[in-house]
Amino acid sequence: MPVYEYECQSCQEVTEIWQNLADKPVDTCPSCKGPLKKIISMSSFRLKGGGWYADGYSSTPAAKPEKTERTEKTVKAPAECPKKACDSC
Repeated sequence: MPVYEYECQSCQEVTEIWQNLADKPVDTCPSCKGPLKKIISMSSFRLKGGGWYADGYSSTPAAKPEKTERTEKTVKAPAECPKKACDSC
């Protein structure tokens, strides 16, 4: 269950409340019964260690693959067609 923070508009007290996602927002301050406003607070979710965010989006360049030697293939010239009538030769 997520924890939401509300700030009272009257006494400026910040209150943390555990709520389901489907619950309605809290309207009144538990201390002074003034109106509450939901505030955005810092999340406790942190990405640590290796993973897609570190490996895939890292600012350091990835290791370059080793160079491989190219081998040249020898292509034989086609033998003359004995018929000399075909167009493929």
